[in-house]
Amino acid sequence: MNDGVSYSSYLRIDELLSLQRPLSRVAGRDEPHEMLFIVLPHVYELWFKQVLHEIDRVVELLDDGSAVRAGHTLKRILTIVKVMVAQMDVLETMTPIEFLTFRERLESGSGFQSAQFREVEFVLGHKRTSVLDEAGHSGEARTRLEGRLARPSVWSTFLHFLERRGHAIPPSVLEAPDTAPTAADDAVQEALVGVYRGDPEAAELCERLIELDEGLQEWR
Repeated sequence: MNDGVSYSSYLRIDELLSLQRPLSRVAGRDEPHEMLFIVLPHVYELWFKQVLHEIDRVVELLDDGSAVRAGHTLKRILTIVKVMVAQMDVLETMTPIEFLTFRERLESGSGFQSAQFREVEFVLGHKRTSVLDEAGHSGEARTRLEGRLARPSVWSTFLHFLERRGHAIPPSVLEAPDTAPTAADDAVQEALVGVYRGDPEAAELCERLIELDEGLQEWR
């Protein structure tokens, strides 16, 4: 008899909980603090996945001119980022001595090697081709990064959104290669002044995009 979808089967809980495998346990010495060090990055990677999902939605909504819905989605992303920043407090409960009990097993492993975090950087406009090789990204991770590098950033999408609303965004900025990083531009700054003076709906979106970028930099 099929009882249908359960909480555990829908969320694949057994598979999820099987992924935390401390190296110290494999080596025959279970260091109690290593589990925390594994669980927290797993949580962060899940949040990165959700942030990327939501940002892709923001891009779609901006392309459609749906400012209110884009703003609501950005608010959700900002809430997630606040949770991510707050979670650092949990990691800070681990003392340096506790960390050193298993650190040598990590070898050259580092959070800076997170492909998803680099994807978030790319989608926010912090694009650098050197990132593709910095941490030896390969396979599916490299394919995802290359795809993000070649797609418009959320800021670029926002500038096109502003241009369609009648704001004077320079053609040179709108036509810049999607692989180029976001750069300061005096004409864009002047256009944003006009946005803040006469387009409160777009100005609120701009504020949330700036908050998002600052929030991710704080987490980093």
